[in-house]
Amino acid sequence: MESLFYGGISPNWFSTILWASVAVQAFTGAYGINYGRIADNIPSPDKVATLLRAAKIKNVRIYDADHSVLKAFSGTGLDLVVGLPNGYLKDMSANEDHAMDWVKENVQAFLPETRIRGIAVGNEVLGGTDYELWGALLGAVKNIYNAIKELGLTDVVQITTAHSQAVFANSFPPSSCIFRDNVKQQYMKPLLEFFSEIGSPFCLNAYPFLAYMSDPENIDINYALFQKTQGISDPKTDLHYDNMLDAQIDAAYAALEDTGFKKMEVIITETGWASRGDDNEAAATVNNARTYNYNLRKRLAKKKGTPLRPKSVVKAYIFAIFNENLKPGPTSERNFGLYKPDGTIAYDIGFHGLVSSSADSLRLSSKDIGARGWSRSQYLILPISMAAAFLLFLR
Repeated sequence: MESLFYGGISPNWFSTILWASVAVQAFTGAYGINYGRIADNIPSPDKVATLLRAAKIKNVRIYDADHSVLKAFSGTGLDLVVGLPNGYLKDMSANEDHAMDWVKENVQAFLPETRIRGIAVGNEVLGGTDYELWGALLGAVKNIYNAIKELGLTDVVQITTAHSQAVFANSFPPSSCIFRDNVKQQYMKPLLEFFSEIGSPFCLNAYPFLAYMSDPENIDINYALFQKTQGISDPKTDLHYDNMLDAQIDAAYAALEDTGFKKMEVIITETGWASRGDDNEAAATVNNARTYNYNLRKRLAKKKGTPLRPKSVVKAYIFAIFNENLKPGPTSERNFGLYKPDGTIAYDIGFHGLVSSSADSLRLSSKDIGARGWSRSQYLILPISMAAAFLLFLR
């Protein structure tokens, strides 16, 4: 039956035209959060959506495309990046029809009510231990993008993949950072060329927590926590860094420039600090986690750039919403959450839980301060050159 809306034009047709005419970025603002769910005791997705809306955290990343989450986020106004897990990469790379089916079933079917703004194709693939995935990544990225393009969603959904610092051969000083030889030419450069063509950023998972734990004797913890410190200076650029995260971001920019992609934006897709750890993880304390995340939130709220890219606002997704009790690895892996499994705050950085918490008694003020998905254990294996260079960080 012909619609009477806009002279016979159907509402769906009109909304599609209006929707496609506006380019939507996967990340709006500067602050986001990762919603990992490797746990059997966390709140239901609808309660998580309520929690995030109350905290005014709009940007959210998940590590799959779980339909219960996508349905719960429908109509909430939250901007969501879904994940294509590493286990799907080989199939998606080899079969474009399967890529199209995945996009239709897990993205298109939920738009526009669920604001899916991005697809993260794999996570920390390059630099990882599965070399077959290295070869499958670009093909999977292209097939997922082609599906998005064929469905007319390229102005709505952005395609990315997140990297760990294992892709770098050296990252200190920041200006010396380059991609590892076995990653750069065969895998990273073709991927960056494609991302440059479609306007995607370089996504980096960066953890000052792990860098500090790799060499606590020679790295000033205040530098890692955004606390007052003398910082470091890059002898090549003469730029000064008063915190490690800025240095890690500028190291990525240096590697991109070395590879010919000076204009590509860097976005932090994971960063955080564990609030509890094993005996050999002394830095994993509630106080340090609270300090890092509080100071990070303040730093992002300023919407400023880094010393090397002062006009490029730093954007970061915090890891993570919840402690995840089923994650393997050291105790720290299960304790990156801003919230406890019952929805109360693990420590206060200005957010409120679903219900009141004893953590409210640990409320943190600026005066008090003095002014994930996958395992992060691979970060502890730092390049020798980087570890040696950290000697310059002596207290």
